[in-house]
Amino acid sequence: MIEIKNLKKVWEDGTPVLNDIHLTIEDGDIYALVGRSGAGKSTLLRCINGLTSYQEGSLRVDGKEIRDYSERELREFRRHVGMIFQHFSLLERETVYRNVALPMLCWKYSKKEIDEKVKSLLELVGLSDKMNARPRNLSGGQKQRVAIARALTMDPKFILCDEATSALDPKTTNSILELLMEINKKLGITIIIVTHQMEVVRKACNKACILEDGKISDEGTVKDIFIRQPESLQRLLGEDRKKLPASGHNIQIAHMMNTMQDGEMLGKMAMALGCIFPIIEGNIQDYQGSQMGVFTINVDEEHYEAAIRYLNENEFKWIEVKGEQ
Repeated sequence: MIEIKNLKKVWEDGTPVLNDIHLTIEDGDIYALVGRSGAGKSTLLRCINGLTSYQEGSLRVDGKEIRDYSERELREFRRHVGMIFQHFSLLERETVYRNVALPMLCWKYSKKEIDEKVKSLLELVGLSDKMNARPRNLSGGQKQRVAIARALTMDPKFILCDEATSALDPKTTNSILELLMEINKKLGITIIIVTHQMEVVRKACNKACILEDGKISDEGTVKDIFIRQPESLQRLLGEDRKKLPASGHNIQIAHMMNTMQDGEMLGKMAMALGCIFPIIEGNIQDYQGSQMGVFTINVDEEHYEAAIRYLNENEFKWIEVKGEQ
């Protein structure tokens, strides 16, 4: 488990980069650190693996404060933290086999141990036939698979991904995310993903926090964040919420749409209430293999209590959103 409390990081010139960070990442999570460029995501990731120091607060991994580690303890800790980067960081002159073997070579494992490990990992990432290839002969997705295999060589408890899919096309991104999800499920490795791509968050992550200007502006389960549609998420997506009516009640409804009947929920609600209500805004989003509809309707005072009762009885997730004054 990773527990972060009151974390503060300031650059040498006095510029604050992280401020009052509170975060808990449970074992087995796929956790997203989400935000625009410069929000502090990568700095927070570097604090977690001890590459960047922090001035105030606490950052504990499995109960041990990171800044209390000696140099030797920190080296041993990093040994079991895998890193995956945006630009792969492979040795171009070495084979795929040697790139994956590199951490074990540095730690002076036996040739037999290295051979068994590398071959099993290349099979896991689907590159057994590329063992003797050079990085220049691989696609971007294949290079990232090599990087993932390399990150797994030391049997890490954590894998830290810094914009690992941002240089890849959507199809390749999807395949890399599926591989990371498989690794998380099979090996129980906690994965922390720094990203600005919301499709990455929706596809792979169970929890997330949104960073803005070095502070966490929202956090929770991914499903909860997309249901609530907080202002920080709207800003990140570059979408401005439409001007909502000041009269009546603006109710935002989130609903998983797994069947044709689910798509008819607003029509059924109107029939049950015996009224017609305007749909102010709405969209349908992919969420881990399912579709989630998020709609905002405006209900007049006369039908408000009945609408809330209907939503609660049918177990819909909803919140009331204030309109413009």
